[in-house]
Amino acid sequence: MTNVYSFDGIVVFGLLFICTCAYLKKVPRLNTWLLSEKKGVWGVFYKAAVIGARLHIPVALSCFFMAFYVMFLK
Repeated sequence: MTNVYSFDGIVVFGLLFICTCAYLKKVPRLNTWLLSEKKGVWGVFYKAAVIGARLHIPVALSCFFMAFYVMFLK
């Protein structure tokens, strides 16, 4: 179990948030509803989706390494 208040918990949460927002950007109805705002609190979802779409290879590798770390090394 990963604690959210530790550094690795924050990294896991951030990676899952970025991956989820990037996936939601591919769904047309959710894209217009959730990711239409680019500023403010709702803009965080849009910015995470852009990070996930543009940096999909480093994000995927980070998810793989964090999964390996959490499952086998921690």
